[in-house]
Amino acid sequence: MRYMIMSGTSDATKVINFLNEDKNNYILATTVTDYGSEIAKSAGATEVISKALCEEDFIKVIKEKKIDTLIDATHPFAAVATETAIESCEKTGINYIRYERASTILPKSNLIYKVPSFIEGAKKAKTLLKNEENKLMHLAGVMTLSEIVKEINPNQVVVRVLPNTFSITKTQNTGIPAKNIIAMQGTYSKEFNMSLMKEYNVTAIITKESGESGGAEEKINAALELNIPVVLVTRPHVKKLENHRIVRSIDELKEII
Repeated sequence: MRYMIMSGTSDATKVINFLNEDKNNYILATTVTDYGSEIAKSAGATEVISKALCEEDFIKVIKEKKIDTLIDATHPFAAVATETAIESCEKTGINYIRYERASTILPKSNLIYKVPSFIEGAKKAKTLLKNEENKLMHLAGVMTLSEIVKEINPNQVVVRVLPNTFSITKTQNTGIPAKNIIAMQGTYSKEFNMSLMKEYNVTAIITKESGESGGAEEKINAALELNIPVVLVTRPHVKKLENHRIVRSIDELKEII
């Protein structure tokens, strides 16, 4: 079989690893960064395209590479990419499968403030910072930082980002000082998250409903144990997914391919 995997997440890495068990499979991974490209190659992708693709690009690649099935393992917040992929599959007549991590299990707490977007999240976080000494810890990916600093002084934002040139440079371009940048890769325990929050003396955190693979529960539970308010950006609803298959594990994927 010939697969196209929309990658850039730990979920995509699992999918590529699984498909690579059958050496007859052709696996074309797409990602938007060189960093994501290296991860996809290491996981066993046959070929990698490391740039953003529009619908026209998707259709061209699907036809040229004779793709049978597209597996969309992008982040739950990559709604535009998902919609573009679905439309491309419908127009080319190939199979579309959405691999999406399970939603975050949230504890009941008055300290959790759900918001529909990062714009609203930044506004809510601003109300939780009572003075210039208060700090917001941003645990939601470098691509959303620009919305945050529109509302909050960059000097009051502490951010955890991936340890690569792209992420660190993009963070610095927002005006966030180097002393407020934590560069590390991976998901971490509640205890480790608590240590970071205490070390930086944060007043509030902002994160997104990324699910188990994104470590959202550990971040949220760490903050709550320290009585730190959590601004949680909820997942976007992708209407086009209503008529397509969604799997949440490799075992579920095995059943349909």
